[in-house]
Amino acid sequence: MSFLDDFLIRATLAGIGVALAAAPLGCFVVWRRMAYFGDATAHAAILGVALALAFDSAILVGVLGVSLAMAITVSSLSNKGYAMDTLLGVLAHSALAIGLVAVSFLQGVRVDLMAYLFGDILAVGRADLAIIWGGAVVVVILLVWRWQALLTATLNPDLAYAAGFDPKREQMVLTLALAVVVAVAIKVVGVLLIGALLLIPAATARPFSGTPERMALMAAGLGAISAMLGLQMSYQYDTPAGPSVVVVAAVFFAIAAIVAPILRRSGH
Repeated sequence: MSFLDDFLIRATLAGIGVALAAAPLGCFVVWRRMAYFGDATAHAAILGVALALAFDSAILVGVLGVSLAMAITVSSLSNKGYAMDTLLGVLAHSALAIGLVAVSFLQGVRVDLMAYLFGDILAVGRADLAIIWGGAVVVVILLVWRWQALLTATLNPDLAYAAGFDPKREQMVLTLALAVVVAVAIKVVGVLLIGALLLIPAATARPFSGTPERMALMAAGLGAISAMLGLQMSYQYDTPAGPSVVVVAAVFFAIAAIVAPILRRSGH
């Protein structure tokens, strides 16, 4: 009997895999003040699910394609004079609504919308696990490879140009990484909670991190711990798994919000 035969172990590994990719990427979302960007990309995933089912293709392909298209659309329209928060709010809610309407038109196909909206991590199989960890490895390698360029472009686009980096290209790298994370995370936490897994660990780590690298590593660790404790909470108290993971992450954020000012006043 393989240890992967235990559904709770598969779920835990899936949660850790998503956290390791989402949390460091979430640092760039926080630094760039792009909270709605993750939401807009994630909400578009429902439309990807509908298209994949309509054309009888893999869910991963549909979600990845539509998430990437949404991320590119947002990046393109952001330079056309629209206020970013307004643009992202409109696109996020519109994409979710269009996806839900599209799903309702599917005939003869049973769609568990709750699983896609809030995740179904306890139903993760071996194939799902391979996809999640494959996507996580791709995102982590991409972030490590482009780390200096991404960081420079985030902090100062003019400095990035002077250093030989193209900020627009780095924005596209982030866009691609975000689309991959959304595609692999939909099974774990669902489209409504992906944004939370991107933002909360990164926001929690920020007050305690002296360097960007430390913040990314700390965010990944907090995300992984949140996944493990959230699943234990779900198993122990029969609560929804995906939301339980986010609740634990939110508790860590609340503790950090209380502790950080105390440490600053004490000089640590």
